[in-house]
Amino acid sequence: MASVLSYESLVHAVAGAVGSVTAMTVFFPLDTARLRLQVDEKRKSKTTHAVLLEIIKEEGLLAPYRGWFPVISSLCCSNFVYFYTFNSLKAVWVKGQRSSTGKDLVVGFVAGVVNVLLTTPLWVVNTRLKLQGAKFRNEDIIPTNYKGIIDAFHQIIRDEGILALWNGTFPSLLLVFNPAIQFMFYEGLKRQLLKKRMKLSSLDVFIIGAIAKAIATTVTYPMQTVQSILRFGRHRLNPENRTLGSLRNVLSLLHQRVKRFGIMGLYKGLEAKLLQTVLTAALMFLVYEKLTAATFTVMGLKSTHKH
Repeated sequence: MASVLSYESLVHAVAGAVGSVTAMTVFFPLDTARLRLQVDEKRKSKTTHAVLLEIIKEEGLLAPYRGWFPVISSLCCSNFVYFYTFNSLKAVWVKGQRSSTGKDLVVGFVAGVVNVLLTTPLWVVNTRLKLQGAKFRNEDIIPTNYKGIIDAFHQIIRDEGILALWNGTFPSLLLVFNPAIQFMFYEGLKRQLLKKRMKLSSLDVFIIGAIAKAIATTVTYPMQTVQSILRFGRHRLNPENRTLGSLRNVLSLLHQRVKRFGIMGLYKGLEAKLLQTVLTAALMFLVYEKLTAATFTVMGLKSTHKH
């Protein structure tokens, strides 16, 4: 139990949260472009910068940063939970032995499930706040009017029931494979490189983080599109979408999407997503590695579990 509540897990959790907030803030406009492309079907798929320019022209200079605070606060909680769980489980299970890719994947998966169940309501509110006031091409989208995070929670529970806060949980649980795949490749690539040299440079960490995330994102992207649509949940066309995004719902959404836009419809907005997540993940891992190393050095501690 001591290792679960250890100071070390806390350092990892804080470093992970700070890393992700820094990275997300830098690349936030790319995420705005990706979300619009996923949710607003009538928006013709254009290049990322074209969509961003359009958003700025129609909605003002700060529009790409709309919903920044709720996203950052959710991200902070989300990454804190994820890194804390990941490192605590790893400490308990690995107990000083060498970690393996399989163990990293399982630990990453469990940490992800815990994270999804705890933080989905934050992300549902987030998606809504981020799209509030957006000029959609699709007329079937019902606009929302929330004053902030608390008000959004209040209105969703009042109008759609408490379970609406867990909209898109099912695809989110499937998407747990994303960070699990990412961490598996990240830790694996890191192990391979460390065989060849003593220490990894900042560039090494940045590139490994980027490759790991690019693989994970491309594999799981269609589920992310479904997840965004379910979390947003404001399309007039499917009022029966109130369920938790059951398997049938997910499959029918995927099917509709393929029927209307072809197989590439599942990858609409992928360019923006890859740019954003790959750069964000790489920068996040970099800040995370540097921050944990610096903290342990300052505290005169050596990190007990060598990656």
